[in-house]
Amino acid sequence: MTENPSRRTFLKLPAGAAVLAAPGVLLSATSPNDTVSVACIGVGVRGSFLLQQMMKVPAVRIAAICDVSPAALKAAVEAVEASGPKPATYDDYRKMLDERKDIDAVVIATPVPTHATIAVACLQAGKHVYCEKPMGRTPEECRTLVKAAQSAKGIFQVGFQLRHDPNRHAAMDFVHRGGIGDVLFLQGYRHTRDLSARASAWYFDRTLSGDIIVEQACHILDLCVWAIDKNPLRAFGSGGINLFKDRPAGRTVMDNYSVIWEFPDDIRVNFSQLYFDPPEFSGVKERVFGSKGAIDLPTATWIEREKKGPIKLDVPDAGKEASYVSLEAFIDNARNKRLPLNNAESALRSTLMAIMGRKSIYEHRVVSWEEVSA
Repeated sequence: MTENPSRRTFLKLPAGAAVLAAPGVLLSATSPNDTVSVACIGVGVRGSFLLQQMMKVPAVRIAAICDVSPAALKAAVEAVEASGPKPATYDDYRKMLDERKDIDAVVIATPVPTHATIAVACLQAGKHVYCEKPMGRTPEECRTLVKAAQSAKGIFQVGFQLRHDPNRHAAMDFVHRGGIGDVLFLQGYRHTRDLSARASAWYFDRTLSGDIIVEQACHILDLCVWAIDKNPLRAFGSGGINLFKDRPAGRTVMDNYSVIWEFPDDIRVNFSQLYFDPPEFSGVKERVFGSKGAIDLPTATWIEREKKGPIKLDVPDAGKEASYVSLEAFIDNARNKRLPLNNAESALRSTLMAIMGRKSIYEHRVVSWEEVSA
């Protein structure tokens, strides 16, 4: 199995978040012409992609890169040098935070177990923070990060980039304006092929990754709670490992599951995920059904209940990469100290929804919102 050494070896970092003595320098500029100094922590598969997208954002300087993998650092530095000054390099994020007071914002794309620890340290250092999803594996990790974000000088944005995807954003705006009437039901699935050839070892350990419902599905569940804008009441589901038993060796994450969440006003969300989908068979689907019709979020296409034929919405910025738009919004939020669309509180609700579903699957019972939110 091919591993991503950068994300794997970050697991060797200490578990405790250091409280730094001196806060970092907050971005004081509000003009889009002023340069924002950004540091990237974790430049493996996902982190290197975010780095590429961040380099495209206007008036941004990649000031530092941190990764415990020399190979990942080398590749990231070469990518930055191809179009700008060489960034400083570190293999310890705490040393970087302590030495580089010029850094305004930080992008975190390390393995899931380190998200909360590193994000809290960066917030305590006074930085603006963009942290990849999920924000944590447990309610406790999530609440620790929310608390840090609430008291931080910088803004905190979670990598739920689908909120910034042009099609989905336009579709959700249509839903919120009452375009499909009252929201009644949501359906989604993430059916893909085996990921063992490209995923890291930690991904297949559910105690490290949070299992696929937290590590992966939280993206789509985030869209569901965005549409409903309420906390779920209860969840009940079932799942397991049907095909990829001990593949790779020691695997504990599921390869399939299905969960139903009940929300106030008798709204339900039905979601399933599996990793043995034949090529081009099903894929990814996110749909919202309302009293006037239904809408497909990825295509921004809706159908009225009493009429035939799909209606394509007008989509501003159609075709733009969601991660780029999300990072562009992050820099704008940092400049203007604006609450992000994908902020700590909204991310908490979405992540707890995923944790509810996981708990129901593991314990073979109905799980209430109070059990994960208390």
